[in-house]
Amino acid sequence: MAMTISGAGVEPETSRHEIFATEDAPADPLLVLVVGRSRINAVVVSKIVERSGLHPVSESPERAEDFLRRRQPVLVILDGGGANADCEKLMSPLGKIRQAAGRPAVILLSTGNFAEVAPAHSSIVDAVVSKPILPELLQPVVDRFVSRAST
Repeated sequence: MAMTISGAGVEPETSRHEIFATEDAPADPLLVLVVGRSRINAVVVSKIVERSGLHPVSESPERAEDFLRRRQPVLVILDGGGANADCEKLMSPLGKIRQAAGRPAVILLSTGNFAEVAPAHSSIVDAVVSKPILPELLQPVVDRFVSRAST
């Protein structure tokens, strides 16, 4: 990240909303960020992620961006909610992180399918898993992206 040194100290050239952990924090190959409004869905998804030997951390869509400033998960799982829009505000920050660091992989839990994901998000979302959330649907997708990240 570019820094400007002034008489008052060191100031970043980017705004607060553009500073992410892409350079400062090491990527954690076991960390998975689960984002959504439903605590029940977060617990279900976290249990599935744990079955792969990974460490899930659940955050609300409002707090997820702050988390991404501090940590680099290998995978982000977004629960789109009923209208697939619960994590909409996180798409732009995720796009910037992926552009800078080439990670994390992103899975969208959706009431629809990949064809219904906004074209602008197709470069951010790697896979769409249709709800209901079932281990036999989500587990292989999680394992596939984590194995890709470790190679």
